Amino acid sequence: MSGISWSRSDFPEDFRFGTATSSYQIEGNAKGGCGPSHWDAFARDGGTLRGEDGSVACDHLNRWREDLDLVSQAGFDGYRFSVAWPRVQPAGSGQVNREGLDFYDALVDGLLARNVEPHLTLYHWDLPLPLAEKGGWTNRDTAKRFGDFTEIVMDRIGDRMASVATINEPWCVAWLSHFEGHHAPGLTDIGAAGKAMHNILLAHAHGLDAIRAHGDRPAGIVLNFEAALPARANDKSETAADLYDGIYNRWFLQALTTGTYPEAVLEGLESHLPQGWQDDMAKIARPIDWLGINYYTRSLVDRDDTLPWPHLKTSRGELERTATDWEIYPEGIHQFLTRIAEQTGDLPLHVTENGLATNERPDQSDDQRIRYLDQHGEQLLRAIADDVPLHSYFIWSLLDNFEWALGYDMRFGLTHVDFDTQARTPKASYGEVRDALSR
Repeated sequence: MSGISWSRSDFPEDFRFGTATSSYQIEGNAKGGCGPSHWDAFARDGGTLRGEDGSVACDHLNRWREDLDLVSQAGFDGYRFSVAWPRVQPAGSGQVNREGLDFYDALVDGLLARNVEPHLTLYHWDLPLPLAEKGGWTNRDTAKRFGDFTEIVMDRIGDRMASVATINEPWCVAWLSHFEGHHAPGLTDIGAAGKAMHNILLAHAHGLDAIRAHGDRPAGIVLNFEAALPARANDKSETAADLYDGIYNRWFLQALTTGTYPEAVLEGLESHLPQGWQDDMAKIARPIDWLGINYYTRSLVDRDDTLPWPHLKTSRGELERTATDWEIYPEGIHQFLTRIAEQTGDLPLHVTENGLATNERPDQSDDQRIRYLDQHGEQLLRAIADDVPLHSYFIWSLLDNFEWALGYDMRFGLTHVDFDTQARTPKASYGEVRDALSR
């Protein structure tokens, strides 16, 4: 293995490199006055591997200083983290947990003391259970409650943020969780999915209001993208791939940029959207300061009439795969960056997540991750050469962590975590990234 071939000096002088985590995946929500999340209920009801949850996770709540040292020592410019809504407001509204705000206050000061930029994500999937029990993202009121939560967080730490994202990966929040049932709340209900697909964007709009009310922090949203290719060379597969692309890749971006939803998707989903949804679109489409792009893989798509609308099935091809069975398709990140830039013009773009899962032990090879990061970094340089306004690259993730429905088996970290002892061991990929950023 030859290591990472690109270096910091290959990128523009002001380009920023970072790494990322999320609250429920690392903090340990059983301590510090944090309330229950709908992920706790989902795990209790059998939705996760072996019923595992984020109650302990990486114990980042107590080990955050050690973890921030890892960020700093690798040479990262920025750290993308999320705030746990249940830690700040255990009921999702009303009373605030001051201990939770104190934790994030100290975390931000710790980043600044290490000369690392704090990049805040307000919602990375840990919805307070009391709100979930009132309908969660199928309930329009949850979007308003998110605006109130944003106000509380911005009032405490917003002044020190290098950037603020409202929502992480709304497709996962809405479609993956309410139609496919793979994530909390684990629904397979097209009616619920339709409401969630709109209400999560309305939450973004309410959050944007609260961010704007607290000064000029750069505000954006993080969308995930997956290359959708026809499984076969025929019209049926091509139409299916286009519909998959509309649901996954165009729905949210088109709403944010034009105030409309894709017509091909509306044909099946419009009857399930909240009443009066059209009246929200102008608010949803107000300008943002930047767009975050999360990219991992591709899917091959075909039509399957035995399945309910949208009659789609996905498969994998012949490319190398990660431990999560995701194909490694580096060209896709260049394709999306150029495609998105054509729609958004000079809006600053940031790759806010990119990485892969393995299930190695500390003494096993980390070569696949090194190769993955090398290949995707080269595609970023291609995009920059094509005049894409790309400003940063955040590697997912700093730590092995709770990988949602997949529990603790899938390891995305640059740093190995022993979940019995909580010992941190930087992997070979951590060293390769550190070396690349020093050159």
